[in-house]
Amino acid sequence: MNGHSTSAAGVSPPDTKLAAEATELVRESTTDLVFNHSRRVYWFGSLLGRDRGLSFDPELLYIGAMFHDLGLGERFRRSGRRFEVDSADEARRFLQAHGVPEDSIRRVWTAIALHTTPGIPEFMEPEVALVTAGVEYDVLGIGYHDVSDADRAEITALHPRPDFKRSILAAFTEGIAPKPETTFGNVKADVLERYVPGYKRGNFVDIILNSDWPE
Repeated sequence: MNGHSTSAAGVSPPDTKLAAEATELVRESTTDLVFNHSRRVYWFGSLLGRDRGLSFDPELLYIGAMFHDLGLGERFRRSGRRFEVDSADEARRFLQAHGVPEDSIRRVWTAIALHTTPGIPEFMEPEVALVTAGVEYDVLGIGYHDVSDADRAEITALHPRPDFKRSILAAFTEGIAPKPETTFGNVKADVLERYVPGYKRGNFVDIILNSDWPE
């Protein structure tokens, strides 16, 4: 699908070589589920940014949205790193290869790395705030009515979400279950607790009390 020329709800992906190559890369390296979700994150992030009067770089928002879940893929499952960091590192490699300035790369890396850390991204640069806002909209339904029914319908017609709640939870579980230690202190511990028999989440208090310090 030649998605980068498509428009919905008054929003189009950036018409640039960088965006087109990002679309291609993500299209080829992930599932329909993750591809469609990532595209919706760009659309919802854009609409929420417009509503909030934020001035953002659409190209950086697009790259952040498109790459944010790549780290769930099979080749990262033994990395020992949080999937968000694997995703962010992939985006960094892609942007460095295209000669994008370091400040822009840092914004995209941060946007992806923090997209499951609530309470911080919203106070950072617009691109960082809006990748998280788009993810929270599409996955958690946060601010659901901030987008009109008509706009939401157009976006989901372009990038459908069949059985999305169950499917995305399955994708999270598959991507993270091989490295359960990476869920410490973040929302993904909830996923493993629900879907992986025998998983026991780490506890911050236990770590302090059981440290090598005598008192």
